[in-house]
Amino acid sequence: MVEIRGLNHSYGKGRLRKQILFDLNLVIEQGKIVLLSGPSGCGKTTLLTLMGGLRSVQEGRLSVLGQELAGASRGALQTLRKQIGYVFQAHNLVTFLTARQNVRLSLELHERWLRSGADQRVDEILTEVGLADHLDYYPEHMSGGQKQRVAIARALAAQPRLILADEPTAALDKQSGREVVEVMRRLSRQQGTTALLVTHDPRILDIADQIIEMEDGRLLTG
Repeated sequence: MVEIRGLNHSYGKGRLRKQILFDLNLVIEQGKIVLLSGPSGCGKTTLLTLMGGLRSVQEGRLSVLGQELAGASRGALQTLRKQIGYVFQAHNLVTFLTARQNVRLSLELHERWLRSGADQRVDEILTEVGLADHLDYYPEHMSGGQKQRVAIARALAAQPRLILADEPTAALDKQSGREVVEVMRRLSRQQGTTALLVTHDPRILDIADQIIEMEDGRLLTG
């Protein structure tokens, strides 16, 4: 699903240039739940955004879902992004849309869902994450854990091949954080989706098939 060889990445230019990632090599297999763990500022989010096609590959090889991202065209990156579900720390819900409308928004990028079954799929996935009674709630009327469940439903609604989650439990208490990752793991298993979760939360390490440790822009294990 993901193959990385000799990946380097830097920010800035000239004397202000600072290297963030150093000679990364990694393989993530299909269907795995993978945790990328390490202290804040070690490069985890940078790596995640490169995998998601949200940043350009500068040096090295990065293949995601069979697509080589180094030098990829804008069209190829757009096609790739449609096969990836994203979950962010701050959930990033549209505040003036209900839970149902937020999830349906993600399906509007996929013609096959718009042709038939979109509304049914929205209600189905929100029920799966435990929000059957909150379909028409706005984010301001939901708890942090409930909003993150909507974000997970939005990410998984179109049945992506890969989920990328950036610190999905960081803003949640222990119980809510645990519930959120358990939901993500269960649905990923059901759909056969590979999931990569960036975290420095030791409370959720036991959900992983594979744990990758990162420090100062380098992979220590994986």
